[in-house]
Amino acid sequence: MKRENLILLADAYKYAHHKLYYPGTTQIYSYLESRGGMFNETIFFGLQYFLKQYLQGKAFTQQDLDEAEGFLLQVFGRDDVFDKSKFQYILDKYDGRLPVKIKAVPEGTAVPTGNVLMTIENTDPECFWLTNFLETLLMQVWYPCTVATLSNQIRKVVAQYFDETASEASKPAIDFVLNDFGFRGVSSVESAKLGGAAHLLNFNGSDNLAGSSMALSHYDATKVYGMSIPATEHSICTLLGKEGELEVFRHVLRTFPEGTIACVSDSYNIFKACEEYWGEELKAEILNRRGTLVIRPDSGDPIMTLLKIFEILFDKFGYAVNEKGFKVLPPQVRVIQGDGVNYEAIKNIYKALKENGISAENLVLGMGGALLQKIDRDTERFALKCSHATINGREVNVEKSPAEMDAGGHITESFKKSKAGFLKLVKINGAFKTVNQDDHSDLPDYLHTVFENGELVNEINFEQARDNVNKG
Repeated sequence: MKRENLILLADAYKYAHHKLYYPGTTQIYSYLESRGGMFNETIFFGLQYFLKQYLQGKAFTQQDLDEAEGFLLQVFGRDDVFDKSKFQYILDKYDGRLPVKIKAVPEGTAVPTGNVLMTIENTDPECFWLTNFLETLLMQVWYPCTVATLSNQIRKVVAQYFDETASEASKPAIDFVLNDFGFRGVSSVESAKLGGAAHLLNFNGSDNLAGSSMALSHYDATKVYGMSIPATEHSICTLLGKEGELEVFRHVLRTFPEGTIACVSDSYNIFKACEEYWGEELKAEILNRRGTLVIRPDSGDPIMTLLKIFEILFDKFGYAVNEKGFKVLPPQVRVIQGDGVNYEAIKNIYKALKENGISAENLVLGMGGALLQKIDRDTERFALKCSHATINGREVNVEKSPAEMDAGGHITESFKKSKAGFLKLVKINGAFKTVNQDDHSDLPDYLHTVFENGELVNEINFEQARDNVNKG
């Protein structure tokens, strides 16, 4: 498949910047950071996808360049903005291999916000303009980083409530508590790939096949990480109408007499389904199965609905009390909440379960749009800014420091203040800190070269990225 035309993968205003940089500029050095938002740390992930997909090797061809020339002439309606010779130089001298150097923290690493995650600089003084031309594309790493971070923060919530309420033997099940239901809810297949793989750094439950596929193709995963189970949807459970729902449930159980299955049960009355159908008519069949039935509500207030469902299921199926004093259904029955699930809702759901004596091990979750789509670049406030330049042979530290007015009318420094100089990421007393390249010469730099002059360097595989998350 033909690559996207890299020359056209930038915001339109970028094409005039080669003229707008001050005369004599020969180097631009920029860095990426998460300036702080929903969470106080960010898991870095996804850069290797963009490097492999768009930048590695010959990044563009003569055909691409000729196509871009005609296209951009129409965009601007004038011929003094886009300078074809700038790209022609790269094509002729480097065969389309980009003369830039990119350094980054190892993927999967959790870094406190406000620290450098990646740097990029040109390696040919004629291509000073190229550094920030690539911002538009490389900035999109915000998306997999944010999904990985959100998914990881949810895992921390789940682990907390398993620690407080669940049996020790149930803790391996945490890997399957949060399931990615987001494929249909994202804006593109590429988003499904990037977000789906980012989620798989933290959990193994996923209906998003694109995520596993991307981990294989761009991160050399040794196996498929996203795992799923047979499950119904409403088109199945409503096929025989309200009066036929019980018969459909019976058919579902008998189609898969072993293993874990999930069945949506709110097509008409979730409480009747749990009490009469699952809890009475099919109770013996459920308890005699070699596997688990996962009952899925899909409407109503999540907390009130779940508490009522568990009350019914405990009454009908009985329960054990684990070593921490919380109720646990028989292993043949569990519940999955997949509607109205987001970060805050998850915290509130588990809090309500705990307050009502219900172990976290009774519940698993499905999360779709809130996991992969209801985020943006400002969720973790990503920015890519120039921090150093060379102009007429002079080294210049570059920074922005905007002034803002607070609610009281006072002028204050903006959170958008940027860093200056060549940067490195070190650990001081076990904590990451961004410092000037010349400072702390005794400490190793956690930024490693990952791309140089068209070639990937220090390629990482998916297992290494997952290990880096676990180390955090």
